[in-house]
Amino acid sequence: MLVRDGANGPEVFLQRRVDAMAFAAGMTVFPGGGVDASDAAAEIGWAGPDPVWWGARFDTDPERAQALVCAAVRETFEECGVLLAGPTADTVVSDTSVYRSARERLERREVSLSQFLAAEHLVLRADLLRPWANWITPVIEQRRYDTRFFVAVLPQGQLADGATSEAREVRWCTPAEALDRWHDGLDVLLPPTWSQLVALSEFGSTAEIFAAEAEIEPIMPVLPAEGGSRLEFPHNERYFADLPDPSRLRGSR
Repeated sequence: MLVRDGANGPEVFLQRRVDAMAFAAGMTVFPGGGVDASDAAAEIGWAGPDPVWWGARFDTDPERAQALVCAAVRETFEECGVLLAGPTADTVVSDTSVYRSARERLERREVSLSQFLAAEHLVLRADLLRPWANWITPVIEQRRYDTRFFVAVLPQGQLADGATSEAREVRWCTPAEALDRWHDGLDVLLPPTWSQLVALSEFGSTAEIFAAEAEIEPIMPVLPAEGGSRLEFPHNERYFADLPDPSRLRGSR
C-alpha cells in the first residue's frame, strides 16, 4: 500500500486490474504480485530491519521474510515505477525514469531484483516499508494466496504511474474516497482491499500510518458452518451492509 499526504489527508495509490487477469480481473487493488524464486537471493544490498525482524512480524522464517520484502520492493517498482532503494543506506533515489529499461527487464524476468540493484549500485531500503496485514484466500477459491500487506510512503521526488500491463487505470485518492467509489458501484473491492482501506482511513497523516504497529494475525475468510453464502471475516457485516446494489454497478471495468 503506497501512501502520500494530500490536501484532504493521506492518499493511497490504487490500480484497476485489466479484465484479462486470471485472478481479481477488473478489481481495484493495491500494487502487488507473487514471490519469485529469485527474490530469496541472499546476496543483496540491504538497509533497515533484517529478515529476522521481518520474519517475527509475519510469523515466518528469515529466508521467506527476505523473499517477501524483496518481492514487495520489486513488484512496487514493476507496477508503478516507485523504487524503495538508494545509493546508500540512508538515501533513496528521487528519479526512477533513468531505470525505465531495467524496470521493463525486471517485468519480463530477464533480470532479478538482486542483479538490478547490484548493477546500479543500489541498496534495498527495508526501513521504508512496514508490515501491515496477512490475508489468506478462502479454501473455496480455485486460486489461493497467502498474502502479506506492506505499507510504504511515496519517496520524495518519485512519481507513481500506470505503466504496467496489469493495470487498466490508476489513481491516487483518500481511503474514504476509495470506499465511496466502491459503495457507489464505480469500483469493485475484494474484502482484503476493503479492510485495509477502512484501516487506513483512521489515520490523519502518512507519518501516523508509518508509525503504527499493526497486530498481524492471519485472516482467512470462511463460509459459516451452518450454511450460507456470505464469507465470515472481521467486520464482514459492515462490508456486506455497504456492498453496492448490483443495479448500480458500472457497466464495464
